[in-house]
Amino acid sequence: PPSLSSTLTIATVTHYADIVETMDGLERVVCIGAGYVGGPTMSVMADRCPSIRFDVFDVSEARIQEWNSSSLPIYEKGLDEIVAKCRGRNLFFSVDTTLDEAIADADVIFICVNTPTKTYGRGAGGAADLSYWELAARRVAKVLRTSAPPRLGVRCVVEKSTVPVKTAEAMEAILSTSDIPHPVEVLANPEFLAEGTAISDLLTPDRVLVGGRTETEQGQRALNIVCSIYETWVDSSRVLRSSAWSAELSKLAANAFLAQRVSSINSLSAVCDATGANIDEVAKAVGTDSRIGDKFLKASVGFGGSCFEKDIRSLVYLCETLPNLQVVAQYWRSVIDINHFQRARFSDLIISSFFNSLRLKTIAILGFAFKAETSDTRESSAISVCSALLKEQARLRVYDPKVPAKRVMLDLTQAASSTMEPWEYRPGGGVEGVSAGWKAAVEDGVKVVGSVEDAVKGAHAIVVMTEWEEFKHIDFAQLKSSMIPPFRVFDGRGVINADNARQAGFEVYMLGRPAVTK
Repeated sequence: PPSLSSTLTIATVTHYADIVETMDGLERVVCIGAGYVGGPTMSVMADRCPSIRFDVFDVSEARIQEWNSSSLPIYEKGLDEIVAKCRGRNLFFSVDTTLDEAIADADVIFICVNTPTKTYGRGAGGAADLSYWELAARRVAKVLRTSAPPRLGVRCVVEKSTVPVKTAEAMEAILSTSDIPHPVEVLANPEFLAEGTAISDLLTPDRVLVGGRTETEQGQRALNIVCSIYETWVDSSRVLRSSAWSAELSKLAANAFLAQRVSSINSLSAVCDATGANIDEVAKAVGTDSRIGDKFLKASVGFGGSCFEKDIRSLVYLCETLPNLQVVAQYWRSVIDINHFQRARFSDLIISSFFNSLRLKTIAILGFAFKAETSDTRESSAISVCSALLKEQARLRVYDPKVPAKRVMLDLTQAASSTMEPWEYRPGGGVEGVSAGWKAAVEDGVKVVGSVEDAVKGAHAIVVMTEWEEFKHIDFAQLKSSMIPPFRVFDGRGVINADNARQAGFEVYMLGRPAVTK
């Protein structure tokens, strides 16, 4: 096949018959973990590979019940239709009480469990917590000791979770010392999904990356098996092969590069605010350079989501533990520092415009998800900004078209332990340890409503935190009649029609753009 490097090749397999053969014999795929990665990925695979059975398992009975209902646990455009089409046909969601039987019969086992940042012990605040991953690995190893021989000559255990470099080596160590009598190969197949477009990303990916032992016949066989699933609908030129270590690092690198671009343009927005330049004009000038491009060059209140900060923290920790890479660690740490700096700048902009007095003022918060077209609020900038406003004793009316009220209240209740400085120790999840005073501030100061109109009723200002399409078409002239003057709108995403807002009598504030106050 054509080569990109000594370890990375386009997966146009020399022996195409091998791919056909593996697909003909591939009967069952098992996925451990029914979260944001496992659920959508297996659903699309089931849709594209109707002859293969896909079983998705999770320890959470409540989550599995949601996957088996008409109200899925996550929102992604197009996901509902695919699940409805495949569920009960060749796609099954189950609690893990029957997992062992499924592992024993599986040809491919995907591990899609959570790998959050450690909050305890060595590496707290940086290293990935692999405790869930290890539990899954040991369970697989235990079952495979007594399982029947693999139908395809080798059983594939695939890391789908984002993990530190050389985690596959740890997986191999667990499996190799478990007296498994049949061939097993560990592969890395990182996901490159963008929340909000996860289904289209799965259906038409820029690339699929599968890492394994390219140097052995058994390793190549395992690579063929996993690649054959994707090549059912993805052109083989987009299916890349590499070593497992390269695949693991590529995932961290991809997210680090994307976050770096966001922080780069956001850092320049601060320069624009200090000099009177306009960040949109700067971004356009820079983005028209073909060497740079215009993707991820929109200044905003900062990035969020489950991956960017977590993966950069993991990359920083990796660099800190390797010899002579402290400068590299510092470089990537600054990407997160800028993100937190930008959130604080936006919060300060709101507070200072009210002469540092927000007590008992009502602020309409439009959007709580970390980005549009998803219900995910993990690491959302809205959590940080809302927390800052609550500390000033503001009253918040929150509207998001996809985030349920329970999620908003839980995130803000937990915010007392999740909005520290970027590199401070962060306690674990749950509301244990959160002060009664903070819980009361959230319960008394936050109301989740069902529309833009309800959010702005009696409000002193509008704060846009998510780039939902409906916020681009707000009728400011109509909304002002229910608000308290002077009318202010703070757009953290640069999505509103600023001219319409100004003409309606609003003061318009956006990071990196000159304020419109007349």
